[in-house]
Amino acid sequence: MNRDNLKRTNISYSLLSIIEKFFEIDKRTRFYGTGKPLFHSEIHVIKVIKENKDIHITGLAERLGVTKGAVSQIAIKLEKKGLIVKEKDVNNQSKFLLQLTPLGEVAYINHLQFHKRFDVLFDDILKGESEINILFLKNFLEMLDDKLDTFEDTVDG
Repeated sequence: MNRDNLKRTNISYSLLSIIEKFFEIDKRTRFYGTGKPLFHSEIHVIKVIKENKDIHITGLAERLGVTKGAVSQIAIKLEKKGLIVKEKDVNNQSKFLLQLTPLGEVAYINHLQFHKRFDVLFDDILKGESEINILFLKNFLEMLDDKLDTFEDTVDG
């Protein structure tokens, strides 16, 4: 393997390692200032409810790309934890609107703060880098993101 291929391989393995570390950090159960353990799926349901006023179970499931049954189960857990309330939709009595409680708002705000810590981490790492290097990195990540949309896993079992 020549030096250029070795460098590219090392970059791809480094990126995979970073992705795995990020997912390990992101998937951990946290309290987000609520005193109640919140799983990855639960905090992201809270986020979608906050960012989509008057959302129903069906809309929530569509936004998250999961089944209505899965969202219903999470909503039941979040309601028991006092983080959301379900209220009948006055325009459609067969549906419930999901809204955050004040405790749910606390979880949402602390979740945003958690993600802002990643922004600070990136800013610290990129501090002092040239605009050219930062632009290259930004373009590289955007191209990788685009390519991954059409990436096909051709490895057979």
